[in-house]
Amino acid sequence: MKCTSTRFGSFEVRAESILTFPSGLLGFPEQQRYVILDHDTEAPFKWLQSVDEPALAFVILDPTTFHSDYQVDVPSDAWAEIRCVEGEDIALVVILTIPSDDPGRITANLRGPLVISHKTKLGKQLVLSEDVPTRHPLFPVSGPPSSEMAQDDSHPAECRV
Repeated sequence: MKCTSTRFGSFEVRAESILTFPSGLLGFPEQQRYVILDHDTEAPFKWLQSVDEPALAFVILDPTTFHSDYQVDVPSDAWAEIRCVEGEDIALVVILTIPSDDPGRITANLRGPLVISHKTKLGKQLVLSEDVPTRHPLFPVSGPPSSEMAQDDSHPAECRV
C-alpha cells in the first residue's frame, strides 16, 4: 500500500504493518490506521504516522528507556478492544512533545500511553489517573520551570498505576 506523509514523502507500507486503533487517539477519533516508522536507526524515537492523514504523526518512545519504574495496569476493556488477554505480548509506548523552540525540553505523556498488540495489530490509548503527568520531562529541567511543568513536577516520580 502506498502512503504519503508530510514528513517522509511517499512510501510503501505492507498491509501487515498497519496498526488499527478502533477508538482512535485522543483528539483524533476518526484517524484509526497508523504505521510505526523509524526516526533514525540509532535513536530510540519512532514515528506513529497516520496512514490516511499525511500531516498527522506522533513521536513515540518506549517509556522504560527513561523511566524504568513506569508500569501500567491495562484495564480489561482495553484488553478486549485490542483482542488480547493479559500476559500476551504487547508494546507500551508514550507520545512525546518536542517544543520547536527548545528541543531539549522534550516531555512524555505518561497519562495517555498506547498499548499495541503485536499479534492482532490493534492498539488503544489509555487515560490514566490524574496522578500521572501528561508532561513528564525526559531530561532534567534547567532554569525555572513553566507553571505546567511545575505542576507535573509536583507528582512523585513513581508511576505505578
